[in-house]
Amino acid sequence: MHVPVVIIGSGPAGLLLSHLLHVRGIGSIILERKSRDYVEGRIRAGVLEMGTVGLMREVGVDARMNAEGILHDGIYISVEGKRHHIDMKALTGGQTVMIYGQTELTRDLIAARLGHGGEIVFNAENVSLHDVESNQPYVRYLHDGTEQRVTCDYIAACDGYHGVGRQTMPQDKLKTFERVYPFGWLGVLAKAKPVADELIYARHSRGFALCSMRSQTVVRHYVQVPIEDKIEDWSDDRFWHELRLRLGEEDAGLVNEGEVFEKSIAPLRSFVAEPMSHGRLFLAGDAAHIVPPTGAKGLNLAASDVHYLSKALIAKFKDNNDALLAGYGATATARVWKAERFSWWMTSMLHRFGDENSFDGRVRQAELDYVLSSDAGKTMLAENYVGLPY
Repeated sequence: MHVPVVIIGSGPAGLLLSHLLHVRGIGSIILERKSRDYVEGRIRAGVLEMGTVGLMREVGVDARMNAEGILHDGIYISVEGKRHHIDMKALTGGQTVMIYGQTELTRDLIAARLGHGGEIVFNAENVSLHDVESNQPYVRYLHDGTEQRVTCDYIAACDGYHGVGRQTMPQDKLKTFERVYPFGWLGVLAKAKPVADELIYARHSRGFALCSMRSQTVVRHYVQVPIEDKIEDWSDDRFWHELRLRLGEEDAGLVNEGEVFEKSIAPLRSFVAEPMSHGRLFLAGDAAHIVPPTGAKGLNLAASDVHYLSKALIAKFKDNNDALLAGYGATATARVWKAERFSWWMTSMLHRFGDENSFDGRVRQAELDYVLSSDAGKTMLAENYVGLPY
């Protein structure tokens, strides 16, 4: 079996890439090691840049997003209980973000791929990539106990941090950069009304908190916790109490408790792998980079990678032009590092590191004070939050 592009991973990056190629008449197959139920049930991000929204509209998979997504013109930053508004729409000449859960976006894209005859192989085991430096690489995998072999022209690894894509890159040519943060986010999904009309990022002496939402009836809230904390340490009552404390007296009463139907603790890290391509193998999304969720950039960075990679593959297949493929890594990485900087910056300003009375701690406080008191500072935050242009 031969297909033009083999895509590893059926997260939003892989699905979106497959559909962008499909609308231009370029075939692909997606190999996913998990089941469809598992993929469609994963809880992830929920803030979409307009670039990501535009890609969904470009492939015509936007009906439910347009109907159910919530446009936000700004965000709130709360400092020790005092709320400040960042009017992103006014500061960026009309740019906004959309609240639409990654889980829903993934379901939409899977339905679209299958509805258009796309092939997604779920439960593909022991995936391995071969001859990526040749003109005809191939992929092996097991499905229903039978070994399969697919040849292709290119391989797109959209298979996450632990995937086979980056592991196949020559280790002597791969350089990685990483920062691990000394805390995690305890997050809950609950059936409740949102705290406010827009997201609230809270910096408090007790630690960071975020009040977000998935819809008008489902909220996604987080509190910063020590990295060694366990889920069992946090009852629902303790979580709601701590969230109110970090929002401060004026906003505490706005918190609506509801049935908690998902609770997890996620560590925070910044990670980048370079280069993002080798031979006929290309990395996209978490396979090449991880950002702390403070800047809402994970899913959106994956989408921007796919934007660049799809344009490059289309140029090759339609015009036999290799230039964009050759430049993919440099182009994508330039935007990745800007998003890494922004996510690190937001994380540094808003979290408690335990050194608040040190030089570094006072500088972080001064940074936030400056941003909130300066139109230039607010504009810089807004421009990065809504997403830098492709």
